[in-house]
Amino acid sequence: MAPKHTRTMTPNDYCQNRASKSGSSFYYSFLFLPAKQRQAIIALYAFCREVDDVVDEYTDENLARIKLAWWREEVARTFQGEPQHPVGKALLEATDNFNLPQEYFAEIIDGMEMDLNDTRYATFKELALYCHRVAGVVGLMAAEIFGYEDRRTLDYAQSLGMAFQLTNILRDVREDCDRGRLYLPLEDLQRFNVSTEQIASYTTTDNIRALLAFEAQRAHDYYQKAFDELPACDRYRQLSGLIMAAIYKTTLQEIENDHFNVLQHRIRLTPLRKLWIAWKTARHEKKAHKQIQRRTKAADSI
Repeated sequence: MAPKHTRTMTPNDYCQNRASKSGSSFYYSFLFLPAKQRQAIIALYAFCREVDDVVDEYTDENLARIKLAWWREEVARTFQGEPQHPVGKALLEATDNFNLPQEYFAEIIDGMEMDLNDTRYATFKELALYCHRVAGVVGLMAAEIFGYEDRRTLDYAQSLGMAFQLTNILRDVREDCDRGRLYLPLEDLQRFNVSTEQIASYTTTDNIRALLAFEAQRAHDYYQKAFDELPACDRYRQLSGLIMAAIYKTTLQEIENDHFNVLQHRIRLTPLRKLWIAWKTARHEKKAHKQIQRRTKAADSI
């Protein structure tokens, strides 16, 4: 019998595998992109997963810092054209095709390193810096990959990244608490007369529900801010971001419908539901884009 030939996994295969296995909401928005953009955003996502996993999976803080330092060096090697890791090799192609500044990758790692330095945030201002680094900067790079005409789209992308991260924080309160972390600002706990010990007891009181409702509204405000900042001329280009927003907002609404019982269990959308939301959003935005094109064409012919 002739030996079977197995194809060697390419850097892009590695990143694709990373993205598809994660079950992330982001993956479903990538499906509607042209090949070059899809390759770049999946490589960026894989990079974020790699550095995030360093903080989550390495229980030894010194080892985690060494690993993050290695990734800083890998980013530098990538921009010198000499990456070693499959993700770095995939990013090399992405950075050739799109404006993805080296300092943005460094800032994402800075955000991950904050998790090693801080397990609590006294104020929302302090938390906002963390959210900007781990999500807002990713939003800016995603906007570069998706494309834009109006630079106000970058404001939209940054605000949307903030909204996503605030949704994640709300969804993952229990999981983060298990790791000894609390991202809800301590000033907010004080406002609603909630102690860190109450959060760690995983018992949802009326005060905790009021606190979580406050945090949910802050996330809603950032979604609205993002949508208000998105110029009409770039809306269809940013389709993938709008798909992500639809999935994340649905998760936020499910948390609210579940009466903020995030300390008891984690709210999850099924892959089929995420795919349905992605398809429905893409269909809606495509129809709206065609209507705008028809109106523009009619106006130009007058």
